[in-house]
Formats: sequence, C-alpha cells, structure tokens
Amino acid sequence: MKKKNIGNLVIIGLVLLNIILWTVFPPINDGRPHFIRAYVGEVIGSTMIILMAAGFFLTTRAKWAEAYFGGLDKMYLSHKRVNASAFLLIFVHILVVPIATEFRLGNYLAIIAFAGILTIVLLTLSPRIPLLSKLTNASYEQWKKIHRYIGIFYAVGFVHSLFVNGLSALVAFSYVQAVFIFGLLCYLYTEIFSRFTKKFLPYTVSAVRHLNGSTTEVTLTAKKERLTYQPGQFLFVRFPGDRALDESHPFSISSAPGEADIRLTIKASGDFTRELFQTLRPGMDATLDGAYGLFQYQLGGPKQIWIAGGIGITPFLSFIRNGRLEREIDFYYTVRTREEALFLDEIEAAAQGNPHFRAFVRFSIESGSLTVDEIVKNAGEDFRDRDVYMCGPLGMLNAYSEKFQALGLAAEQIHFEEFNFR
Repeated sequence: MKKKNIGNLVIIGLVLLNIILWTVFPPINDGRPHFIRAYVGEVIGSTMIILMAAGFFLTTRAKWAEAYFGGLDKMYLSHKRVNASAFLLIFVHILVVPIATEFRLGNYLAIIAFAGILTIVLLTLSPRIPLLSKLTNASYEQWKKIHRYIGIFYAVGFVHSLFVNGLSALVAFSYVQAVFIFGLLCYLYTEIFSRFTKKFLPYTVSAVRHLNGSTTEVTLTAKKERLTYQPGQFLFVRFPGDRALDESHPFSISSAPGEADIRLTIKASGDFTRELFQTLRPGMDATLDGAYGLFQYQLGGPKQIWIAGGIGITPFLSFIRNGRLEREIDFYYTVRTREEALFLDEIEAAAQGNPHFRAFVRFSIESGSLTVDEIVKNAGEDFRDRDVYMCGPLGMLNAYSEKFQALGLAAEQIHFEEFNFR
C-alpha cells in the first residue's frame, strides 16, 4: 500500500465503521410507522456528518498529514470530494426519512442547515455554471468569506438530530457524536484557534519588480525566523497592512532554499493578484504559512521531463536556482508570446552549465502548441523510464497527463499539483 493512499482509506474506513455499528448494534424497533425508512435515514445522515468532519480536518493544513494524501493540494481535492458526497447524501436523507406530521424545533433547524449549506454549494459551483455565475457574480474572496460559515450549518445540522424523534442506537450515536466533535474542533481550529496557535512567520516586502504587463516578482525578507522549504514547495501569504490583501493565498516559491530572501513570481489573474500587482509596495508587512507540497523532483527517477506552462515556471525556477540538477532532464517551457516568457537567461545558463539539462522554449503564437508527441520524440526510446513533472493551467495538465498515460506512462510517473482550492 502506498503511503499517499492511506489518508483516503482512513476516511472510507470511518464511513464503513459507521455503517457496521448501525448494523451490529441496530436501534430497537419501537413500533413507529416507517421504521425502516427512519433507520436508513439515520444511517445516511450520520454518514453525512462523518464525511463533513473529514472535510474539516482536510482544511486544517496539517503538515504531518500531507504524506498520507500525496500533498496539501490532494488534501483539498479530497476535501472537495467528501463534501460533494456529503451534499448528495443530504438530498438522499431528505427523500428517505419519513415526512414529519408536526413541526418541532429539529425540523426548523434542518431547514436552516440545508439552506445554508445549499447556498455555499451553489456559490462554489457558480464559476463552473454560466447561469449561476451571472446570478451570483461572486469573486473568490467573497466565496471564501461565505464558505467560512459552513461549520455553523454543520453544527446546526447535528443539533437538529437531537430535537427530532430519532431512533435509539447508543453505540452508533456515540461514535457519530465523537466524530462530530472532532470535525467541529477542526473547523474551530481553522477559523479561530490557528491564528493563535499556528506558527505564522513575519516578513517584510523588500522589493517589488514588474516583469511584464501582468507578472510581479515579490521579494520577502524575514523579520526574525526564516521559512524553511524544499525546492518546488509553496506557501500561503497575506499582507495585513492592506485590507484587500489580508486574505491568505497560495503561491509557489521561485527562490532557492539557500537564498537569504524568498521570491514569489505572481501573475495578475484574479481579484487578489490584480490588486497585488497594482498596490503592493516595498516596506509592507507580510505573513507566511508553510511550506507545503510534495512537488519535489529529487523524489523522482534519474531521467525526467519537466513541463512549465506560463506562470507554472515558478517551481521550476526554484529547482534551477537550487543549482544541483542531479538528473537527466528535458525541460519544456511554453508560453503564448515572447513577452510572457520569464527568466530565459537563467534557463539558458542552466542548460549551458549542465550537459544533462536540455531546455526547450516554445512560443505558441509563433510555433503552435507544444505536443506530447514532440516531447516523446525528443526523449527517445527510454521515454517510458522517465518521471514527468508539470505545472501550469489545469486543462493543460489534465490533457498532457491523459496523453502520457495513453502512451504507456504509469500515473505514478506523472507529478503535478492543483491550486484550484474552490
């Protein structure tokens, strides 16, 4: 069993244990009408509570858990999946449980919890559904603020179960109650307690350099303790002196661990990054949390292929600047225009100084899009022996990954991170 699969297997195990407890220690049939429907409804509802608790744990950014999920980005991906499953179970729960003949406090609480969670889910889906996007017009920052309230509706949903005419199943309910408390503590830690218990490192913006019309290089200098990281990792940063920039956002580190300062290369592609491009100035305070991620080429084999799309160059800059490229590497950097290309001099210098490092720069407007077939042709007959490291737009990553696997590479040989946390 691979270590990176253990985390998701534990979540599945928690769900299965819930079902087993409800089966081995079933509630007593008290003669009520639709007993079976109520029984199944409670199993579904308790499963939903367990999945949401797991989702809250996955957002705590627990560094020790990264290895058991394959990285923090994979933890957020699992968070999306368990929450999506929980949301679907809400509908199944509503359809299965008997309709109440009289309204109690628990019924009103159920309506509040459902309405709140539904609102947050619709806002989460809005960027992917044009009609919802037009109706809500919610930015990532607005969604993030509203999303913080989901734990309140989670608690209301659980309390609802205490004020309805539920079945008596002490063992199963005690288990669900314990998992609920764990999930609630994870939520409270993320939203409140982490501000006081987590180690956030204070930095100062020492330099801001606009590399082109949309990209900024930000240099950060430690006030006291420096952040420790590996090449290819990312961090969360916020700038508390500016209200518009006081939300924590993830960025890959483009400097090398041996440098005194940390460098971030940031493209203005959203509300936060556009504001940063326009207003960030030297002397402003910064707060760092990290480092995270398992995008580390040192863990791969002796022969590798690196592919950077656009601003996806950032982790590879950290690799190159670290200076110890002890692998046989074909590096592909693809951008639309020459203006978008960053740090070409450093890439060329790395290629000239290392006979095992070959660099290929593609301007798609001039020469067309980079294809996997080209990459395979350049790699030669030993193509299937290589590890592939990619960073760039998610659509590009998925398309390349599918093509590589179709040509015989195993999924374990293909490495990339997803920064789509919404």
